[in-house]
Amino acid sequence: MSREKIFVSAYACEPGLGSEIGVGWHWVLEMSRRFDLWVLTRESNRHTIEPWIASHPEYAGIHFLYFDLPKWARFWKKGLRGVRTYYNIWTALTDRIVKRTMRREDIRVFHHITYGNALWPVSDYGSRQTFIWGPIGGLETIPEDYSRHYDRKSRLIESVRRMAVRRAAGSRSLCKRAGRASLILCKTEDTLRLLPAGARENAVLFTDVAAENSVGPSLGTPEVKRVGTGINCVVVGRLDAWRGFDIAIMALAEARRSGNDFTLTIVGDGMDRPRLAAIVDSLGVGEQVRFAGKVSGEEYRRLMEEADIVLNPSLKEGAVTVSFDAMAMGKPLVALDTGGYTRYFKPEYSVVIPRGKREETVRRFAGAMVNLADADKRRRMGEEALKASGSFNWEQHGREICETIEKGIAESREKGIAESR
Repeated sequence: MSREKIFVSAYACEPGLGSEIGVGWHWVLEMSRRFDLWVLTRESNRHTIEPWIASHPEYAGIHFLYFDLPKWARFWKKGLRGVRTYYNIWTALTDRIVKRTMRREDIRVFHHITYGNALWPVSDYGSRQTFIWGPIGGLETIPEDYSRHYDRKSRLIESVRRMAVRRAAGSRSLCKRAGRASLILCKTEDTLRLLPAGARENAVLFTDVAAENSVGPSLGTPEVKRVGTGINCVVVGRLDAWRGFDIAIMALAEARRSGNDFTLTIVGDGMDRPRLAAIVDSLGVGEQVRFAGKVSGEEYRRLMEEADIVLNPSLKEGAVTVSFDAMAMGKPLVALDTGGYTRYFKPEYSVVIPRGKREETVRRFAGAMVNLADADKRRRMGEEALKASGSFNWEQHGREICETIEKGIAESREKGIAESR
């Protein structure tokens, strides 16, 4: 039986990294187990992809295609600065590559993986084929009860986002993309709910992340010893206002009033750092909060290993990789309910807090931390997290990915046959 051919658009796709780039890479590897893939990604990813494939010949059957604008035409893009504009240009210019390759190789299925934002464009030609879209998000917003505490730039960003999302449900571009999709994988309930009504029948909730297969065994168990005293909490991610690091800091200050020696390590960097530093100073917890900045993968793992509790106060889908890493490393997790990935986390090894009013959210976070001051409770939850991680690693999630895609393709073709009669 021949394997289905799929053209994959994965703007972000590179081995050995986390976040969106790691998601694209893992999805490609897992899908290659059942499908023949032609993967379009950025030229800047070639230097890590090709050596990795050379050292892992079992994946040599994946066909990678690369494209970037010449350096002189993208001098203005630096890291995440200008990423949306560059992505839009990249998507428009690569449409001819999608069309040429799919026709030449007789590929009937197009899958857009990264960047999975419902408001952003995809290949016009690819979306006219059997089109799998996602996992996508982008239709989540931050309540003003939270955003009014942000700095001016972040408040403006959230205001613009709320406006864009309000307009999105009826926008022609979103309706066109969603209407063409045979299968839409949605990261959150908000995104699924705000899709055009006719497209929801082809949409399912589906997280983009899993626990790293090798993290737990390579990094230790809940019994790992760490240097220092107190109860060390860690929060990880780019320092953007919507990630809720201010909630973690305020919860730390409140939890310390219980008499427990809580400390907080903030891993990551970004434009919200000055505001967060000011909050730390205003609460008088400068000696208990450490800004570790952007760290290497090895240092990230060490900091996670030394943590007693992992916090994810993100107000929408964010730090998802960290949350699954916490599971794989046997660490109890305290997280805000995003209506997405948190549905996988059970009370036996995590505390998932509803996103209510800001002050109440802080109190609940602090209460969860105080409850986890009990070392025996943390140990038991850590053991349960390790047990659960076996069901949420990439191997298991890869099977779910492939089965869901196979089902979506089959249903699309059955529907097409029925409509042609």
